[in-house]
This record gives sequence, C-alpha cells and structure tokens, in this order.
Amino acid sequence: QVQLVQSGGGLVQAGGSMTLSCAASGRSFSTDAMGWFRLAPGKEREFVATISYGTLTFYYGDSVKGRFTITRDKTKNTVYLQMNNLKPEDSAVYYCAVSQTTQAMLRNDINYWGQGTQVTVSS
Repeated sequence: QVQLVQSGGGLVQAGGSMTLSCAASGRSFSTDAMGWFRLAPGKEREFVATISYGTLTFYYGDSVKGRFTITRDKTKNTVYLQMNNLKPEDSAVYYCAVSQTTQAMLRNDINYWGQGTQVTVSS
C-alpha cells in the first residue's frame, strides 16, 4: 500500500538543470526522513542527498555538493531534487527513499524505495 511515485528525469545537456520529485502515500511519514540515491551501470549504489522531517537537517554526497539541492513539502509528502550544472557522470537511475532518520539514510537503512527514473546527461 505504501508507494513512492517518482516523476521527472530524461535527457539533458551537460551544464543544464533538471528537477526530480517523489510523492509518498499509504501512511504517515511525519517521523521519517526522505532522500535520494542513484545507480549507474557497473557502479555501486551511491548516496545523493537526504532531508529530515522535523528539523532542518541536510546531507549531500560529496560528488553533488554545491550543485544539487534537496527540499521537502510536508503537506504533500513530496521530496524534490534540484540538479544544477549537470555532468555526464551524473547519468544514472535515480531512486527516492524513506528512512527513519537522516542518519539511517546515511547508513543505508532504507524502509521504502521509489520505482526509479533515468537521468541522462549528454556531453
């Protein structure tokens, strides 16, 4: 019954921008953190960003710091990922995720996953 439905993604030129969204439904997420991971062919799953529910706590992966911004709309149970100055190495399938806390997200202790969406950055 719990679902994380993602939207956005597609093809973008290097240096461009793109925004992803993920809407959660099926239960209350008032105590949960939300975030993003990505997976590229031949590579391990990589942490991208996470945001807490009740506090202004943010964490970003080293490879996206200064370029990506995570935000959250609690009234819509929706998390967003604004991606700027995109690089070809950002190309991957992006997955949204729900965990109990941002620290749990960093530990890869994930409760729910979105279906994933492809982001392709051309050079």
